[in-house]
Amino acid sequence: MSQAARAAEAAPFSIAPLTPTIGAEISGIDLSKPMTAGLLAVLRQALLDWKVIFFRDQDITTDEHLAFARQFGELEVHPFAPQKPGYPEVLAITHDRDSKGRENVWHSDVTWRLCPSLGSVLRALEVPEVGGDTLFSDMYAAYDGLSDDVKERIDGAIAIHDFAHFRKMMRNRGMSEAEIEEMNKMYPMAEHPVVRTHPETGRKGIYVNTAFTQYIVGMERAESDALLAHLYAQAAIPEYQCRFRWQKNSIAFWDNRACQHYAVSDYWPAVRRMERVTIIGDRPR
Repeated sequence: MSQAARAAEAAPFSIAPLTPTIGAEISGIDLSKPMTAGLLAVLRQALLDWKVIFFRDQDITTDEHLAFARQFGELEVHPFAPQKPGYPEVLAITHDRDSKGRENVWHSDVTWRLCPSLGSVLRALEVPEVGGDTLFSDMYAAYDGLSDDVKERIDGAIAIHDFAHFRKMMRNRGMSEAEIEEMNKMYPMAEHPVVRTHPETGRKGIYVNTAFTQYIVGMERAESDALLAHLYAQAAIPEYQCRFRWQKNSIAFWDNRACQHYAVSDYWPAVRRMERVTIIGDRPR
């Protein structure tokens, strides 16, 4: 029996794994209520074991959503994404007939920050009758599956991450170059290891992604592009993945240091309305 399986048996709530290594549905817990230190520790261990944990039928308020996430650390305010009025820490993510989903790329959140997120807590308010699933990919397994030659090439390598996608959006919205330059100064390009060592588990995982990684430092651009393309492709291997079908009041809590995710945009013109709260992490090592 694996360590994660033994932990699941001992937990004060039910843990139902979706796959052998990533994703587990948690039942028998009410996220609207404060947790004891012991319960919080067990839930945190479940997150470390499964990289993403899911909850159903959590009809909680925005304040309760924030309070749950704050038990795991300080919350960030996203400088580019739409916020819920009156709640700067809450991302309001709505797609409908006039706004097609665009998060359908494999990525880790906010890796353009010097200290990217520990994780995010995403709550479903309104979902399509069918479609709009989210996939998660285990970056430990992705690293372990690399050839020894590739592991040797990326050992100690550093990659540059940038918010280039958001910069384009700002220009499209009419922001001036002077305003954009101020954002560049506030959020300079970040250097992160290509292979990150998780600060709590000590495990190695791939830490580059298609959304924000630009190039590997010290490599010819063609070599960097080819190597990054190979690393990006690992997230798309089904054996490393789990898939979650949303329902109203479902919640996903993922460890942004250990997995990537992909929001499937197959539901247009239906409505998919979510709210996300993100926990600040540490500087990758």
